[in-house]
Amino acid sequence: MSAAVPDMLELQYELESKAAKWYATNDIANAFFWIPLSAECRPQFAFTWRGVQYTWNRLPQGWKHSPTICHGLIQTALQKGEAPEHLQYIDDMIVWGNSAEEVSEKGKKIIQILLKAGFTIKRSKVKGPAQET
Repeated sequence: MSAAVPDMLELQYELESKAAKWYATNDIANAFFWIPLSAECRPQFAFTWRGVQYTWNRLPQGWKHSPTICHGLIQTALQKGEAPEHLQYIDDMIVWGNSAEEVSEKGKKIIQILLKAGFTIKRSKVKGPAQET
């Protein structure tokens, strides 16, 4: 198992400690479904509906370990891509800085890393740079 999903309250405290003026967020579209299940794991996710047996071939939502696996794989991709300082909660990232330009560049870098790793960014959920009100 990879690194645990961080506690949301701890992330909030850490973000507050940055005392930044500008922020931006992004979200991976359908992150769990971008993660393939290995063939030997698929029988564990088999189910029958209306007399037909199906199995997941992508990481299913609702399985208790899916958030941890998803978070860890995204975290690894960001580390390999040398992402700028950010906070991550599963498939959501936030960057901060002292200017809109700084935050925009950090956000673009993270998006480039995630796209290169094979993820898709949900454009409607890319927010910022914006100032806290």
